[in-house]
Amino acid sequence: MIPSSPAVARLHRVRWATTLLFAATTALCLLVLSVLAVRTDDRSRTNDLDNGVSRRADGLARALYYDAGVLHLDALAEDDLALSAERLAVIQAPAPGRPQIRHAPTAPAALPDQAGLDEIWKQVEHDQETVFIALEAGGREIRWAAAPVWDGDRIGAAVLVGADPAQSRAAHDRLVRRLALGCAALVLAAAAVGHLLSGRAMRPALRGLDQQEQFLAEAAHELRTPLATLRLVVESGSASPTRAPAALDEAVRLVDRLGRLVTGLLARARVEAGTQEVELTPLRLDQVVEQTVEELPDCSGVTVTTEAVIVNGDPELLAQAVRNLVENALRHGGGTPVEVSVTADRITVRDHGPGVPAKDRKRVFERHVTGTTSSGTGTGLAIVTWVAELHGGTARLLPAPGGGLLAELLLPPPTSG
Repeated sequence: MIPSSPAVARLHRVRWATTLLFAATTALCLLVLSVLAVRTDDRSRTNDLDNGVSRRADGLARALYYDAGVLHLDALAEDDLALSAERLAVIQAPAPGRPQIRHAPTAPAALPDQAGLDEIWKQVEHDQETVFIALEAGGREIRWAAAPVWDGDRIGAAVLVGADPAQSRAAHDRLVRRLALGCAALVLAAAAVGHLLSGRAMRPALRGLDQQEQFLAEAAHELRTPLATLRLVVESGSASPTRAPAALDEAVRLVDRLGRLVTGLLARARVEAGTQEVELTPLRLDQVVEQTVEELPDCSGVTVTTEAVIVNGDPELLAQAVRNLVENALRHGGGTPVEVSVTADRITVRDHGPGVPAKDRKRVFERHVTGTTSSGTGTGLAIVTWVAELHGGTARLLPAPGGGLLAELLLPPPTSG
């Protein structure tokens, strides 16, 4: 469970900002690449079209020739370049005079008008080589190539070959649409991936916030009782001078206990944050349990039965787990006696209260879960589970014979060597 707080809200805003930045960066890169691709494709298609009509016009111009001032067109009847041309015409101009169509297998409507022919002829005479020009013919803009045919030292005619760029432009438009759709899909995919990656990147921060909230809750849970007891002891000593020495001794004992609690809380916070490892050392489990019960502010209703048991563990963490089990039993056991026993592999705390329904016996060990019976609070029992897992053990609740509840902390035997 992730706590709801302004810090979490800020992290979520940062996540969405990161997602938008990721998508915007991807969109910008794709836009630049797409513009370059579109321009390159447009130039490539135009060049291919011009090269096609230029090669055809040059080839046909070389097939034509003048003989004694007469232009011979016989080669056009059999030349594949002429037969397969989309638009073809041979224009000729007397000296002086305006160019006229001499040969045109293409319909006149598909050829340039007189003004267009004049413009083509003028450019051919000026460049004296194959020229390219875009002119309207038949209501469409056509790319034309005009190759000169020489009559001695002057240009006597020109072969005019045209191609409609509509098909090429349609293919270009399809490419543009596909690029647009593809880029949109990639931007959406990039946004999704960015959102996923930013979420994964922020999980440690969210877990850290969760651990911080949990630490504060557990610290309040652990410190509440000894602080309240310390206040009562100090007030009692202040009210009765004869009780002051005993109250002072009790206050010192409670302060020592608070110091151990704070040390244990800080150690647990560091372990959960991954900055410190738990150091397990051989210890007498029975002595840890006995000392922990003796330090409880009200242990008159608690009986302890132990046998000498040695385990590898952390004394402060184990004491914290035992204290939570016993306090939960005292608080939620209905005022019944509490029995604590230590055997070779477990610590058992029994009360004679109403018990816990079977469906809730695992759930009450989860954090943020509060019980209403002898289960206690989720904070206290969550600490017990955490301590058990750190020691390689488990914690569980069982129905006690004759009624009540058994809370068990099972620990593995110490390893040799």
